[in-house]
Amino acid sequence: MNAPHPTPPHRGDAQDRPARLTVGVVGAGRVGPALAASLQLAGHRPVAVSGVSDASRRRAAALLPEVPLVTPAEVLGRAELVLLTVPDDTLPGLVAGLAETGAVRPGQLVVHTSGRYGTAVLEPALRAGALPLALHPAMTFTGTPVDVQRLAGCSFGVTAPEELRLAAEALVIEMGGEPEWIAEEARPLYHAALAIGANHLVTLVAQSMDLLRTAGVAAPDRMLGPLLGAALDNALRSGDAALTGPVARGDAGTVAAHIAELRLHAPQSVAGYLAMARATADRALAHGLLKPELAEDLLGVLADGGVGGAE
Repeated sequence: MNAPHPTPPHRGDAQDRPARLTVGVVGAGRVGPALAASLQLAGHRPVAVSGVSDASRRRAAALLPEVPLVTPAEVLGRAELVLLTVPDDTLPGLVAGLAETGAVRPGQLVVHTSGRYGTAVLEPALRAGALPLALHPAMTFTGTPVDVQRLAGCSFGVTAPEELRLAAEALVIEMGGEPEWIAEEARPLYHAALAIGANHLVTLVAQSMDLLRTAGVAAPDRMLGPLLGAALDNALRSGDAALTGPVARGDAGTVAAHIAELRLHAPQSVAGYLAMARATADRALAHGLLKPELAEDLLGVLADGGVGGAE
C-alpha cells in the first residue's frame, strides 16, 4: 500500500502551492493544534479537530480558526492525515476504540505524538489499513501561536516502518523540525531522558526561585537567567566537564550548611537536594573532577543527610 507523499521537505509559501493532505486533530491539547497549524503553513489543509474542555476549544480557535470542532470519529472521516495528540495513558484505548468502530480508513496516515510509544501502539489502526507514524516533538508547548515558531529547528523523535520513513521525514521537515530516528524498543528510554532534562529542570528552577525569594532576592528570575543560561550552554557543550559548585569541589562543610538551611527554611527541598547532590558527586568522581580524598567527607554528609555536619 502506497503512502501519500508530502511535497518536498521545505515550507515555502503555502499560497503558491495547492494543499496536499487534509489534516485532522484528535485531542486539542497544547501539541495538536500547533502541529496542524505548522502543517498548514507547509500547504496542508486542516479540516477537523476534536476537543472536550473549554481550554482545548480556545486553543483550537486560536491556532486553527474556522476549522470545525467535531467528534474523534468525524475527524478520521474527514482527514487523510490524522494527528492523535492525547496523553500517553489515553492513547492505546483511543486507537483501539477508533479501530473497533470502523473509523480508521485504509491508506490513512495515523500519527501519534507520544514520546513513550513507537508505532506498536498503532497496531489496531495498522490492521485496519492505516499507515502508522510516531512523531514526537522534543519541545515544551504553551498552547499559543508562539509554539508554531518554536518548531523551527526542533528535533522530533521519529519511529516509522521502513516503507514510511521518507513520508515521516518529509512531514517533520515541513513542520520546520529535524527528524531523529528512535528504535521502537528505545522509545521509553528516549522519553525518560527528555523528562529528566526538561520536566525536572522546571522543578529545579521553580525551587531555586522560591528559595531566592525566601532569602530576600526581589527578582530571582533576573538573577537566575544569566547563570542558568550559561550553565545550560556549558553543559550542552562540555557535558560533565561543566560541573561546578561545592559538590564537584568536594566542599563538604558548605554542603552541610546548605542542607541545614534547607531543613530550617524549606524542608520539602531537602530530599531533592540530597538526591541531586549524590548524583552530581557520582558523576564528578567518575570524570575525575572530585578528588577521592575530598569525596569521603562529602559522601558522609550526604549519607546522613547533613544531620551530623562535616567533620
